[in-house]
Amino acid sequence: MAFRPQRWPRFATGKMNILHVISSVNPETGGPIEVILTSAGVLKEHGCTCEVLSLDSPIDPWIKSLPLPLYAMGPRHPLFLKLCHAIPRLRSAYSPHLVPWLKENAKLYDAIVIHGLWDYVALGARRALAKSKVPYFVYPHGMLDPYFNKAHRVKSVAKQIVWWFSGGPLLAHARNVFFATEEERQLAHHSFWPFRCRDRVIAFGTQDVPKNSEAQIAAFRAAYPQLDSRKFILFLSRIDPKKGCDLLIQAFAKAVATRDPALDLVMAGPDAAGWGAKLRMIAEDLGIDDRIHWPGMLKGDQKWGAFRSAEAFILPSHQENFGMVIAEAMACGRPVLTTDKVNSWREVQDSGAGLVATDDLNGITQLLEQFLGLSFEEKQIMGQRARQGFLNKFDIGAMAPQLIEAFRAGLN
Repeated sequence: MAFRPQRWPRFATGKMNILHVISSVNPETGGPIEVILTSAGVLKEHGCTCEVLSLDSPIDPWIKSLPLPLYAMGPRHPLFLKLCHAIPRLRSAYSPHLVPWLKENAKLYDAIVIHGLWDYVALGARRALAKSKVPYFVYPHGMLDPYFNKAHRVKSVAKQIVWWFSGGPLLAHARNVFFATEEERQLAHHSFWPFRCRDRVIAFGTQDVPKNSEAQIAAFRAAYPQLDSRKFILFLSRIDPKKGCDLLIQAFAKAVATRDPALDLVMAGPDAAGWGAKLRMIAEDLGIDDRIHWPGMLKGDQKWGAFRSAEAFILPSHQENFGMVIAEAMACGRPVLTTDKVNSWREVQDSGAGLVATDDLNGITQLLEQFLGLSFEEKQIMGQRARQGFLNKFDIGAMAPQLIEAFRAGLN
């Protein structure tokens, strides 16, 4: 990876040059990199060029597949990389290259967007941009949700200290802090003290799903023949305690297993936390292990085929900033079952795109029971409303103009 962007002089072409600063571009880390990638194509159509600065190592395997120019500031020594593999948090803890690079090259960009708060990206960006005239913006990506303070009380004390020296000043001096939903914006104001920022709601968007539905379904079914032609409800996200996976398996056993013997559950997604083995034991103890399928992380046609093949999509999270997968499921016309701890639940409910309940066993069980109680026609209508809800609220085409307006306002 190059260390310095070879760029035309600022404003010379009339284009807007945007730098995204993020901890990692590894696709398995979830939403933030997905937001960057999905928005970059549409922003390009509006005359914007996007590049990325990260704490990844230049030799990380996912670097080559990134379709944007990338400047990787992460570790390079093989021994340290092995240590990072054993302790992943080390990757985002520090880089001696980040601050000097930003100080030298920030002037080449019209806007800089910092993604996330609780790693060296935030602290380094604060140090590098404190005296810069280049406007910068911050996407917290749900990291200011009070849920985390309640779930990890000891960590919340440490975060409050970090907030005074890093996160707080970073947000206070940003031209705008972007929140994906009004729910996220309101919750953020109750997380840390003092809280000062110029906030703005810019809903995340995603590109519409490719149209070759039959080929996508065929790709998914061919890759996982054990499903045969069985019906299933789809979970597609990280296999993580925050996602409520254990409650989903218990609720499936309680609400679905005997009521609809022809309906299975697909648990798709990366298992970086190593929690899958415990979940499989829960399923085995409940006698439903043969009804649950674990295809791992799905990409491309297989992912879209899973959405299109599913009876419904379910995301039973205890906390979710936005849930990009909800937008993707709605794009595919799938009914959405989720909790009121997913910040986009109001958009799902207002669109008539699915069902919403609490993030406990009773709530998840209720979601499944309510869905099973719907008629075929009611499920069809819900899917149609999901598709229309996507077009109205989550299409990336609606997000790009909002971002550009915010960036241009920051130049003044």
